[in-house]
Amino acid sequence: MSQEASLKRYTLLVAAMASFLTPFMGSAVNLAIPSIGHQYSSSAYLLSWVATSYILAAAAFLVPIGRLADIVGRKKVFIAGISFFALASVLCGLAWSVEALIIFRAVQGIASAMIFGTSMAILTSVFPPQERGKVLGITVASVYIGLSLGPVLGGFLNHNLGWQSIFYFTALIAVLAVLFTLARLKGEWAGARGEKYDFAGAALYAVGLVALMYGVSSVTASHWAKYSLLLGLVMLVLFIRHQLKVEHPLLHLKLFSKNATFAFSNLAAFINYSATFGVAFLLSLYLQVVLGFNSQTAGFMLLSQPVLMALLSPFAGTLSDRIQPRVVASLGMAVTALALFIFCFLSMQTPLWLVVANLALLGSGLALFSSPNTNAVMGSVEKKFLGVASSTIGTMRLTGQAVSMAVVTLILALYVGNVELSQAPADMLVKGTRTSMLVFAATCIGGVFASLARGNMRKQGEVEQPL
Repeated sequence: MSQEASLKRYTLLVAAMASFLTPFMGSAVNLAIPSIGHQYSSSAYLLSWVATSYILAAAAFLVPIGRLADIVGRKKVFIAGISFFALASVLCGLAWSVEALIIFRAVQGIASAMIFGTSMAILTSVFPPQERGKVLGITVASVYIGLSLGPVLGGFLNHNLGWQSIFYFTALIAVLAVLFTLARLKGEWAGARGEKYDFAGAALYAVGLVALMYGVSSVTASHWAKYSLLLGLVMLVLFIRHQLKVEHPLLHLKLFSKNATFAFSNLAAFINYSATFGVAFLLSLYLQVVLGFNSQTAGFMLLSQPVLMALLSPFAGTLSDRIQPRVVASLGMAVTALALFIFCFLSMQTPLWLVVANLALLGSGLALFSSPNTNAVMGSVEKKFLGVASSTIGTMRLTGQAVSMAVVTLILALYVGNVELSQAPADMLVKGTRTSMLVFAATCIGGVFASLARGNMRKQGEVEQPL
């Protein structure tokens, strides 16, 4: 095997392992939430932060770290990120309190941003354009494998070995990825070496996003939340003003103002993730706390959504090459809204087959939306902006997930209050779940219009000139 072929092979292997890690961790931890709550006698509000702290930290640091990697070297940042991810995973397993677990999850989120912001960029640096579609498809499959195995393997590990085993298992995969990277990935990639790093923009972005999300999710639990919300809004407005003036910005905001397809496709992605990410967290509580199933059984019930996503995504992507992506993606958003609306009628008497079938419907809607929408984003910019487009849609995904968990945290705090999860009234948990689903369904209906508003994509060679 030639040196070039070997480099490609191991780069793909490392990227696939990295792509598996974060979705697996997210979906597996959702199954462990009741067990964590039982061990620490924690409230539903604090437990929601076990998921939220990770996503919020990843969202806040993805853009700043992605830009830093372009300047100092993507491989350096990737190795540091996956090493920190392994260490943070071990610390999560050793956490002595729910507050410590939340802090270590935030560290894990920052590390995942270092992985997110570099793995795809390294992959596209190593593979030529004519091979990228295939390898990107393999890494997307790794994401869906992570999402699919998370509920099943996470539920199994939690039920038989304790919730800590989920973090130790993830740490083991991260260590293997580090060893492969150090041993096999030769060279370095830095697309913006020599350019100045915008430290002021990075600080405004990270602090603004964290303050805003904390303010939204904690408005009923903390007197200081409203001030945090105001601070976050001010910081993000200052960030936007700063980005329009600086020579080398973290985010190319002119892409949004000059390119309607790019702007509305990213908005649709943000809305979709805002309306769907919290569903698995809510249903994990519903199946385990309300209905009394163990985590292993609950994991199998939650499996239908990611399996349908994995099965239908290639078909949806191919369909969007033949039909305008906005049509396929908008249909997917509408199907997603329908599934969320059906969950608004969830009760303690809802047949389990209906829950599983509706999760399959939700997975079908997400599959019809995700691939065509990504196709629309990546096809709406010139080649020199592909890296920017990739990191932007990643940011929309993570911030959307953070917003989704903020909504769940806020609504559960309103219905359940700051009581231990084991003492939370089952009927109030169900009411909180139904209210969250109603908010998500309404959000998704708005997303259909955002998806349709993007207009038709131009044919190859007629890409808009955004800047």
